[in-house]
Amino acid sequence: MQLLNFIKSQTNLPSKSIENTVQLLNEDCTIPFISRYRKERTGNLDEVQIGDIVTYKLQFEELEKRKITILKALGEQEVLTDELKQKIKTTTDLITLEDIYLPFKKKRKTKAEIARKNGLEPLAKIIMSQRATDIKSIAFKYINQEVKTKEEVLDGARHIIAEWINERADIRNNIRYQLDKFAIISTKVVKLKRDDTSTSLSTSEKAQKYRDYFDWSESLHRCPSHRLLAILRAEKEGFIRVKVEIDTDRAISKIEDRIIRSNNDCAFQIKLAIQDSYKRLLFPALSNETLNKAKERADDNAIQVFAKNLKQLLLGAPLGEKNILAIDPGFRSGCKVVCLNAQGGLEYNETIYPHAPKNDQIGSIKKINSLVNAYKIEAIAIGNGTASRETEQLIRKIRFNNNVQVFVVSEAGASIYSASKIARDEFPNFDVTVRGAVSIGRRLADPLAELVKIDAKSIGVGQYQHDVDQTKLKNSLDTVVQSCVNAIGVNINTASTSLLSYVSDIGLKIAENIVNYRNENGSFLSRNEIKKVTRLGAKAFEQSAGFLRIKNGKNPLDDSAVHPESYAVVTKIAKDLKLNISDLIGNKEALNKINLQNYCTETIGLLTLKDIVSELEKPGLDPRQTAKVFTFNQNIRTINDLREGQLLPGIVNNITNFGCFVDIGIKESGLVHISNLADTYVSDVSKVVNLHQQVIVKVVEVDVARKRIQLRMNFK
Repeated sequence: MQLLNFIKSQTNLPSKSIENTVQLLNEDCTIPFISRYRKERTGNLDEVQIGDIVTYKLQFEELEKRKITILKALGEQEVLTDELKQKIKTTTDLITLEDIYLPFKKKRKTKAEIARKNGLEPLAKIIMSQRATDIKSIAFKYINQEVKTKEEVLDGARHIIAEWINERADIRNNIRYQLDKFAIISTKVVKLKRDDTSTSLSTSEKAQKYRDYFDWSESLHRCPSHRLLAILRAEKEGFIRVKVEIDTDRAISKIEDRIIRSNNDCAFQIKLAIQDSYKRLLFPALSNETLNKAKERADDNAIQVFAKNLKQLLLGAPLGEKNILAIDPGFRSGCKVVCLNAQGGLEYNETIYPHAPKNDQIGSIKKINSLVNAYKIEAIAIGNGTASRETEQLIRKIRFNNNVQVFVVSEAGASIYSASKIARDEFPNFDVTVRGAVSIGRRLADPLAELVKIDAKSIGVGQYQHDVDQTKLKNSLDTVVQSCVNAIGVNINTASTSLLSYVSDIGLKIAENIVNYRNENGSFLSRNEIKKVTRLGAKAFEQSAGFLRIKNGKNPLDDSAVHPESYAVVTKIAKDLKLNISDLIGNKEALNKINLQNYCTETIGLLTLKDIVSELEKPGLDPRQTAKVFTFNQNIRTINDLREGQLLPGIVNNITNFGCFVDIGIKESGLVHISNLADTYVSDVSKVVNLHQQVIVKVVEVDVARKRIQLRMNFK
């Protein structure tokens, strides 16, 4: 019951929905399966809401695990009272729990611990009682071989008092409050770095990048996530020093108000102890805690942005099953050309040298024309890296016999894929250049199927992805990939191991077994046949079957998102309408006649039935749009060709909280700041633009030295 209450307090979702979802999660059900096929039990929760339940369930379990460890430690110390035990058990957050445990925590050799061993704790208690009027005289009684002067005695007593003050939860929470509300983060350039870069600032890329933060100050709680991550990266790379500050006098005064209630020698000693406790113990620890919390929030924000971008990228418009000629362009090393069939299979590869130093444009044009005719090419995909614009211009000069569409495709991550084990397994007899070109062509055909083979961090649509918590980032991106793959569905007879591994409850090993079964036995003819795959048991079948598609199989429902557990109800509906299932699919007139209430059961309700009817109307419909041809301004080759006021076509290639970056066909992408996105106020960039959206932008400012381009969205 505690778990359910904890999740409810964090999410405000209905109790029954939380209870049933937790039960399903405990039964090892996946998020895609629960959100798609258990709507009656969850109350129609979506993947995001179920994901929140998973997050808070893990948080609660981590908290409970820590409580058990602390209770055990306190029991061993024989200090666990009923009151303390109850306090620990009812705690609902980790910070409060650690504050409760702090006074009992085994410490390394501290100044306070040394003072205790020297017999000074009774004196510290006398001082804290604030009754003694001549504490210095009392201090003489505590002089011994270890503490030989009155000053050393009082100093040791103050160390003990400082530790007590540090362990008070109310004082710690008050300083936390001040840090949360009033903390200022400031930066100063490291002197050595200033000296190293002052004479060559325009040529030092890193110095240029961090120059804005060489002398910076602002409220920590107002500092945007991207700026905080940039500041912390600059600090990590040694360019700046970072400080977090609050009003020290005010903070110390607040502590004094809580402790001091006299005006004698004791009060003076306590004041000194408070100053020591604040400067040596409280502020260093709590300012670091506050900065770490701010970093966590910034991480979460950046990961959320990355996840949104990744989802849009993975669900990018596919060209579909076409014969594609793909080119990985280059100058000296030439352009690697591959021809792919409609299923993405490699038919041919060759290298052409249209650019300097060989400049064989005529020979290259003849070769491309010949390949287009020989392999019935319907589209050409050109990587957007080095020599991309020159190669695109060459291709557009060619007059093909048929209509051949030309696309420029992002190469981000292609080099990582080409050197990966996945690529070596797919193309063991070809080098990295061929594999890279194949990846470019396949990305055009189906971005999702190809991009799942690449580590998501390498795809290039993130914001400080190398600076955030890597475990959180991986978990978030894996969830996004899984969500996208299951939202589209996977053709089990053509999908790669990588793609299959993201299907609900499949994983890499079962995905390999599916491909091995396919290689040994041929294509799957029905979903029931999937049960024959090694290690794919009843649970895995239940979780995955609805997301696996079989084209032209024995049962037409096998090529739909209708789960096999619902086949019986579809059969009954078809029988009642006196139709075959194949005649029911796509028959809107017949489907509109169905009274869904007649088919409700204990396990299948209206929500599931509505999903079934929707799927029967358009079975296996791919929700993604179709890829569109796009052309950059052919007169813009480098940043030096840009002029303020120019209107240019571009493609949104990254979205951040502060704006979006637009590819205008040169090496550097331009920034459209959030203030330049629309002629009205914009609070959320992702609500205004989408990744890969084709736009017209206006050049606002060009900083050639810093390689920065400021753009404005063309509103007209």
